[in-house]
Order: sequence, then structure tokens, then C-alpha cells
Amino acid sequence: MSEGQGIPPGHAAEVRRLVHDLSNALEIIVQTQYLLRMGQADETTLQWLAMMDNGVRQATEVSRNLRTYVSEHTAPQ
Repeated sequence: MSEGQGIPPGHAAEVRRLVHDLSNALEIIVQTQYLLRMGQADETTLQWLAMMDNGVRQATEVSRNLRTYVSEHTAPQ
């Protein structure tokens, strides 16, 4: 990466922090889904849980993409 290009280190650190916080929030959702599945869930609840699964997968992919982007566009420290 040449001089003057890429994400400034301060911005990269903030994005990494936000991605970490997002991962923590997603983990809470995943653990809650697990607990909900342990109980008696009707068909509607199972459908909602499936929707949540899809949303978590999408958010996890966005999180991975952000980490990759920041890594590829930030000078090594």
C-alpha cells in the first residue's frame, strides 16, 4: 500500500471495534435462539427463529467482509 492510500489507522481501529461489538451482539442472539429452541416451540416460533438465523448469517457475513476490507486497506502495524 503506497503512502496516502488506505484507511487511516484511527478509522480502521474504530471499525475493528465496531465489528467486535457487532460480533458480541450476534453471539447473544445466537445463544438466545438456542435457548428458545430448547423449549416448546410452535410452528410460527420456529419460522421466526429461522428468520433470525438468516439475519444472523447475513450480519455475520457483513462483519467478515468489513474485517477483510479493513485488513486489505490498512497498512500493516
